[in-house]
Amino acid sequence: MLGFVNTVAEINDFINGLVWGPYMLVLLVGTGIYFSFRTNFLQVRRFGFTMKETLMKIFEKPEASEEGDITPFQALSTALAATIGTGNIAGVATAIALGGPGAIFWMWVSAFFGMMTKFAEVVLAIQYREKNEEGSWVGGPMYYIEKGLGLKWLAVIFSIFGALAAFGIGNMVQSNSVAAALDSTFNIPPWITGIALAVGAGAVILGGLKRIAAVTEKVVPFMAVFYMIGALIILILNISGIPNAFALIFANAFSPAAAAGGFAGAVVMQAMRRGVARGVFSNEAGLGSAPIAHAAARTDHPVRQGLWGIFEVFADTIVICTLTALTILSTGVWQKVAGVNELGVEFGFTGAALTTEAFNTGLPGPGGIIVAVGILFFAFSTILSWAYYGEKCAEHLFGSKVNKIYRLVWLPLIFVGAIGNLELIWDIADTLNGLMAIPNLVGLLGLSAVVFKLTKEFFTTKTN
Repeated sequence: MLGFVNTVAEINDFINGLVWGPYMLVLLVGTGIYFSFRTNFLQVRRFGFTMKETLMKIFEKPEASEEGDITPFQALSTALAATIGTGNIAGVATAIALGGPGAIFWMWVSAFFGMMTKFAEVVLAIQYREKNEEGSWVGGPMYYIEKGLGLKWLAVIFSIFGALAAFGIGNMVQSNSVAAALDSTFNIPPWITGIALAVGAGAVILGGLKRIAAVTEKVVPFMAVFYMIGALIILILNISGIPNAFALIFANAFSPAAAAGGFAGAVVMQAMRRGVARGVFSNEAGLGSAPIAHAAARTDHPVRQGLWGIFEVFADTIVICTLTALTILSTGVWQKVAGVNELGVEFGFTGAALTTEAFNTGLPGPGGIIVAVGILFFAFSTILSWAYYGEKCAEHLFGSKVNKIYRLVWLPLIFVGAIGNLELIWDIADTLNGLMAIPNLVGLLGLSAVVFKLTKEFFTTKTN
């Protein structure tokens, strides 16, 4: 059995190296660059308009005549519930630990272009959505690949990857992160956390998208503001360290990181790869998950909802991930990253532990609690959204009759994740998550002319 597991791990490591390797990252960022240039950098030119149509209209209800099942903000909240997750806490710390402070610069670069990738995904999700047997709106990469490009086999591949990846990246890995955080901070046994998460998630997920959206539109703003306030307090208390934090980011983005802690020998390419990978992992631009939620939004035009995609990446990576990074760098704990000393003894911090150390250093006492509570809300909301993503992928394969079955399989695995050792599951889910990007990028690039046409139409007719 052990030999089989090792073989699976080796095969997965090989595929993962390709999926998250430099060529795929170049393709992901390159897609965003292409859409940026072809729209004359819409994310910059129309940034004010985007904020007006999104941030300034959070509490505005859409017209009753507009088609869709949930409000644009509920769609955004459901998508943000998935993207604002442990990647914002652990992923940023991992990027710094493995790529040095310069990785944050490349995370910003990936987010800047990722805004247009997410914009294109959402536009196509609305354009090619349809009603299922239950009368609900469904859409996403599997629909615009099948209906727009006529490549049903590729749409099926995306759905298979999405339905399977959800169980790992959106379920067991999340509950495991919460269980570990609550165990180390509050001494709560993982099995109790697992039961509580499964029961809480069941109360929401079994009610379908409208109940998920109703919960996420309340939880997401609260959890984001809660975490941001904690980070801002630490940055205010350590304000003298902020200029040096930015200096580290820009200096190490283009030159090898100084030999300190665990990243002696880190080079520019490592900073680029880790920064871009963590950025994509955090905001999911190009992976094709978020448009599944946006497809159900009530809107009068695909581009209007696409603007929420731009805001989504901005909020997730440019705002929240940056706050995490500045907290780690300004408090100086970035020099305590995990490594092995000359005696072969492990030391230091990595992942969520590094962020926790930063918060504890900047705000002794409450700091660690803020991170633990942040992980709880971030991960719980991710479980809700990915349950919907996986379900819609399964529905595309087998029809809406599979929805209740998928939900019932989903819930017990939350408990399994909380009490299990998930290293291999995490790795496999990470690979499947990356594999989702391949058919999605084919769809985006193949249908790019549709995005450009709709964008021109919107800004010609809808904004005058």
